[in-house]
Amino acid sequence: MTALECPVLHFQDVELVYKGPPSVTALHPFNLAVRRGEYVTVIGPSGSGKSSFLNVVGLLDRPTSGTYRLDGIDAGRLSERDRTALRGRRIGFVFQAFNLLAHRSALENVMLSLLYTGVARKTRRTQAIDMLYQVGLGHRINSLTSQMSGGERQRVAIARALVNRPSLLLCDEPTGNLDSVSAAAVLELVDGLHAEGFTIVVVTHDPDVAARGERSLVIKDGHLTEAAKTDDRQRVGRHPASFSTGSE
Repeated sequence: MTALECPVLHFQDVELVYKGPPSVTALHPFNLAVRRGEYVTVIGPSGSGKSSFLNVVGLLDRPTSGTYRLDGIDAGRLSERDRTALRGRRIGFVFQAFNLLAHRSALENVMLSLLYTGVARKTRRTQAIDMLYQVGLGHRINSLTSQMSGGERQRVAIARALVNRPSLLLCDEPTGNLDSVSAAAVLELVDGLHAEGFTIVVVTHDPDVAARGERSLVIKDGHLTEAAKTDDRQRVGRHPASFSTGSE
């Protein structure tokens, strides 16, 4: 299997149990493959296991059992230092709360994500400017993020997440703090990024956001299932998320 054929995310019998007493199974065993260029959404109510799923995908928590490969790399075999490096190179995070430095410009916020990559400052600046233009903020490059709208700040966050061209864009409730107009604009941007070939996973509680993905997974009480496509949902229903292991 070539690098391009290898799934970006590949989970085999992955389970997450928080030790007690009493112990709590946050994620029941599941198999999942997300291929390069796919747009997958994960929906569930509060307490369903979305945060646990997000933390495992983002290499913040280690699964209790099973195998998780990111770009073919077995993350379970890595030291914490190597996991941190892998996360920084391969995953771009977008958060509900933006997590930007309020008294820095859009350009500075995006450049900061390249600070420890070994890229020269001049190149960092060029790459950051290019990415801000790509998300529609070429006119706001030098604006402080504290003087931006919520939608603009989320675009800066997306630019920051993508500036080092990660394998995966991982979004946690990316429209949760936005009004309906700004949310629609951000979702259109994500659609456009998917059309350009980015691999995207969006975790949300909003059915309208979940419906944007090519595939939608449902998480409830730690159980992950895949929802049928919209036009087939009544006929097919849902089935366990053990669909593709990427080994065929």
